[in-house]
Amino acid sequence: MEEQLISKKELLERTSISYGQLYRWKRKNLIPEEWFIRKSTFTGQETFFPREEILKRISMIQKMKENLSLDEMREMLSPKMKDVSMTDDELLHKGLVSRPALEAYSEDGGNPVFSSSDLLSLYVLEGLLQSGNVSLAEAKMAAELLKKHDTEEIEKQTELIVLRKLGVTTCFIAAAADSILFESSVKVVERVDLLKASEELKTTFMQEGHQWM
Repeated sequence: MEEQLISKKELLERTSISYGQLYRWKRKNLIPEEWFIRKSTFTGQETFFPREEILKRISMIQKMKENLSLDEMREMLSPKMKDVSMTDDELLHKGLVSRPALEAYSEDGGNPVFSSSDLLSLYVLEGLLQSGNVSLAEAKMAAELLKKHDTEEIEKQTELIVLRKLGVTTCFIAAAADSILFESSVKVVERVDLLKASEELKTTFMQEGHQWM
């Protein structure tokens, strides 16, 4: 399915931001370079953006700019998650994950401390379980895959994809996943945008008054 785009003119009108603000946020890396898509139209070259992503991003920036500097927002929106650690009790208290997700992720039990890489994997695992489309064993398989990769390896537009064929489930991480074509017997069970998941997790922490330090 073709990606839904929004023109720069419509974007500025709809969000009530200026041309200067838009490109200042671009220079600060608050809006990814690849979202600025140049296309030929009957009036010449125009700039377009992925509609859903840019509208969500600008809404987030507008909500947070009253309390955060542009540099703080850039850090928050960066795919790289700095060192953070939390215990299972802290995660449960904040409602970031459920007990089943923690038990599926940590086989040792007790009161482990989770790193920032663990937190992203746990957050994705929780989302998979909440979707109702995957079993506990399938979600655990996805979490094991995420554990093997440092969060710095999670590039923009990267997805976790869970597939099922003839009752057998597998999962993988892929960049530019929109270009992948699956055979008809393969069911795409879940697709998780890992960059968005990272942003959502960090946004939750910022709203709770935590910093990625």
